[in-house]
Amino acid sequence: MRRREFLKITGAGGAALAFPGLERGITARPLPGPTDGGQGIDPLPLSVFQRRLEGARDLMSESGLAALLAEPCTSFTYLTDASFGRSERLIALVVPVQGKPLIVAPKFEMERVARAVKSVSEIWGWEEHENPYQLVADAVRASGPGRIGIEPSTRYGVVRRLDEVLSDWEFVDADPLFRNLRIVKSEEEIALIRRAVSITETSIAATFASLQLGVTDREVAGYLRDEMQQRGVSGGGLVQFGPTSALPHGGTENRRLERGMPVLIDAGCRVHGYTSDITRMHFFGDEPSPQYREVFNTVFAAQTAAYEAARPGIECQQLDRIARRIIREAGYGRYFTHRLGHGMGMDGHEPPYLVEGNTQVLESGMVFTIEPGIYLPSQWGVRIEDDFVVRQDRLEPLSSRVAQI
Repeated sequence: MRRREFLKITGAGGAALAFPGLERGITARPLPGPTDGGQGIDPLPLSVFQRRLEGARDLMSESGLAALLAEPCTSFTYLTDASFGRSERLIALVVPVQGKPLIVAPKFEMERVARAVKSVSEIWGWEEHENPYQLVADAVRASGPGRIGIEPSTRYGVVRRLDEVLSDWEFVDADPLFRNLRIVKSEEEIALIRRAVSITETSIAATFASLQLGVTDREVAGYLRDEMQQRGVSGGGLVQFGPTSALPHGGTENRRLERGMPVLIDAGCRVHGYTSDITRMHFFGDEPSPQYREVFNTVFAAQTAAYEAARPGIECQQLDRIARRIIREAGYGRYFTHRLGHGMGMDGHEPPYLVEGNTQVLESGMVFTIEPGIYLPSQWGVRIEDDFVVRQDRLEPLSSRVAQI
């Protein structure tokens, strides 16, 4: 197989708001909010997916691609509004730069695929004894030989078998193409993210309000899932008590809640395929110690500084530097151990990433988290995570920011 090359596609590359019940980062109470999940907001219409396919073709033309291929994955769903699992039987979206896009699928799956897919009307079925990769070759031959863009999560075995039937074609990594397609969110997408954020906030607050002495972190994680289910979505998250909260991606360990323990909840849910990601702190029982206040307020100040500095044109790494400098100057630099934030949309983690070395500039419509943290080994950790969207001259919070304590 020839060496794969990378597409070169350029581009897309204040005072705290009060959160009732979490104003001081100590207590919480249930908040009123939507109880119908995605039912009260319309799913994306067919025209959105048709527009996305045309956008993909525009980028294909600019990049000299004759065809594009994607197995079932988030980007497949982005273009078709359909989600399928992967198995040994090939299902793939094939988009020629000219001509109709189509889906290759097992013949016995064709009706199921046709019912699920919005934007692609042509489905080519293959029998169990046939080679499905030959169907892909037949679909793109009219445009080639040429360059075919491969969605980056495509399995190696699939690409290898494609190479057997398209030996005169050049395979390239289509990651930049999909990144450009997806990194700037439409207002329809932002509305779905906003609903997911609202449900997540109310579910976290209700979960904090249910805390009782002696409850386990696993039980509280169950409360969180139940709260989200009652609001019409599936979701959940990390619940960490005391020392476990010092592990940025730690999990439950059946630890029982004691007085004086910080409680960290990092949660999210999905509405019509779009996600949220929020982290909140709760100090259970007694008044927090002076050190906890200092750490919490340092994390809050770091998040606030990055939030206030963000605007179109600023590099992603610059926001990481701004927040990290505040934490470093407070003496906790070595305890901030991860990037400042990540993009979100259909994936919980996606571009843009707020991290040193990422020179991508912010653009209006990008959605991402800002989530600085300080983690004191064997003691506890503090992380504050909110979701934001870039506007023409500022950053708009999609979640309700906490305040210092």
